[in-house]
Amino acid sequence: MSARKIMIQGTGSYVGKSVVTAALCRYFRQQGLRAAPFKAQNMSNNSHVTADGLEMGRAQAFQAQACGLEPRVEMNPVLLKPSSEIGAQVVVLGKAVKTMSAREYHDYQPLLLGIIQDCLNKLCRENDVVVIEGAGSPAEVNLRAFDIVNMTVARMASAPVVLVGDINLGGVFAWFVGTLELLTPEERAWVKAFIINKFRGDITLLKDGLDFLEKRTGKKVLGVLPFVKELAVPEEDSVPESKWKRARSTDPAKLMIQVILLPHISNSTDFDAFETDADVTLQYLARSSRAGEPLPDMLIVPGSKSTMADLAYLRSSALADHVRRCHESGVLIAGICGGYQMLGRELTDPLGMESGVVSMEGLGLLEATTTFEPQKTTVQVRALSMDQEEVIGYEIHMGKTVYSPSTRPLFRIVEECGKKTSRWEGAVSEDGLIWGTYVHGCFDAPAFRRRILNTLRARRGWKPLPATPVSPRSETLDSLASLVREHIDLTVLESILSQSL
Repeated sequence: MSARKIMIQGTGSYVGKSVVTAALCRYFRQQGLRAAPFKAQNMSNNSHVTADGLEMGRAQAFQAQACGLEPRVEMNPVLLKPSSEIGAQVVVLGKAVKTMSAREYHDYQPLLLGIIQDCLNKLCRENDVVVIEGAGSPAEVNLRAFDIVNMTVARMASAPVVLVGDINLGGVFAWFVGTLELLTPEERAWVKAFIINKFRGDITLLKDGLDFLEKRTGKKVLGVLPFVKELAVPEEDSVPESKWKRARSTDPAKLMIQVILLPHISNSTDFDAFETDADVTLQYLARSSRAGEPLPDMLIVPGSKSTMADLAYLRSSALADHVRRCHESGVLIAGICGGYQMLGRELTDPLGMESGVVSMEGLGLLEATTTFEPQKTTVQVRALSMDQEEVIGYEIHMGKTVYSPSTRPLFRIVEECGKKTSRWEGAVSEDGLIWGTYVHGCFDAPAFRRRILNTLRARRGWKPLPATPVSPRSETLDSLASLVREHIDLTVLESILSQSL
């Protein structure tokens, strides 16, 4: 293996490992180095479809883009997609193997070590630097025997480790010291430095803490990254609490778009583009509306990793009643992937591919039925709407949806994984107020999204607005590299990379 390596681990989940990894990837690219990301195992329902129709974690796809590379499954050879509290679909090298319980997966893990090693070796041969990301915390002592993503990979790659902690949550020094205490002496030796993430305020007030940390542990503080509000980085997994727990806004001067927060919501990044529209308030709905609360201009039922279970949840939580009220009031309702399936008349699972339920009545808003099948569709697509707006996205689903001949399609797919094709996709109700599609990422298309918003504006008697392109991804990536350049000790970083620290 010729590449130099650095591994980013964390004191826990959601401390910023993925963002730090992406920032380093972009920084190394700007330095003229061939860099690549690697995460042996990712657990996330936010996934990406590669150009060759394979599935990988969305965070690693974003990191690949930071490196100026096309995302490849070697960057994330194992993806776990939770479908229940005790089970997850296991995706290996981009293809679904089966849904396993935690114990089944632990028995299966030894078979994955060789695959992980091969992928890592390949990336190291092709690049100057490989930035490796861990998962959760390396100090989960009950999981040490099953680790194939943290210290096992550090050892496999001979990679020095930088530990990231989130000071915004409080207790970051205890997290750092406690994590080291729970590591074995060998594991502790791999840790070379710390990064404190999401710091607010006067950094000079942190000096005593930094001095204590270095003296107590004998490890360097590589840097202190500032808290960046609304950092434009796609979420690695689900919708963060900061979005769905915030107070519901009822700004009468803005359109209100609600996304139902399903327990097994997948590809929640589908709706990030609405955050960039100045005339939109985006809400994630965790409960049904109450008397007196305004209904939205548009309601979205998102994708789901466990469609039947989430459909049952809609009914038990009364959110299905909210969907019904929206329908009766003429609200525009859209379903994406699993949400599209739920809007139909019936869902059937004769082979038990998704659950033990053979069939379930849908919400009945579209004349469509879905049957779950063993074959999983994973494909990048280019589509045209009926108004000829171009949409570039991807499909990830195991169900096949059939609708009545009189149902209007939403899109015409003109390209699949770079190859020309022509097929109709999606379904639109007779009155045009209900529609569904399997195309994730359709709202990222500025013209398509703005037409929908202008239709909603017209219903309020407002003038249309022009489409606003989303800021180029390169701007976000370059801003991440600036964080490294401005807040990381680059001399210490070089010493870690050269393993002279």
